[in-house]
Amino acid sequence: MRLGKARGGDLLALAGALCVVVSLLLAWYESPSGTLDAWDTFGPAVVLLLGAAAAALAMFATAVMERGTAPAVAVSVCTIPLAIAGAIAAIVRVLERPEHATGLCAGAWLALAGALTILVGAWRSVSDERGSLYPPATPETRPRP
Repeated sequence: MRLGKARGGDLLALAGALCVVVSLLLAWYESPSGTLDAWDTFGPAVVLLLGAAAAALAMFATAVMERGTAPAVAVSVCTIPLAIAGAIAAIVRVLERPEHATGLCAGAWLALAGALTILVGAWRSVSDERGSLYPPATPETRPRP
């Protein structure tokens, strides 16, 4: 396990996943009855944000632990649809205010930033084709017949 194998997109997605996880612990909305968090108002759509965060964590772990680039790229490709779904869910929750909420709190904005960061990180991870992370193959030369 080497952290040096992680690409920039993997690190960006990891930062986004941490933002999403932290946002789920913060208040999202202000209402006349008090503050509301994601668990009070989000319903089943919280699974979309958690799925995007879990995929980003899996993407980072695969990049750090694997010996080749193929598994890391495969997980990055699978992360993109989950990140899109998480970003859409976060955008909807910023635009729609449930239960007569009067204002947005830091949790909603942090979730939106985290979901978009996961999406950008997964996209950059797929497009990063650095071959310098792994030593080039040096096959043995055979003598001419």
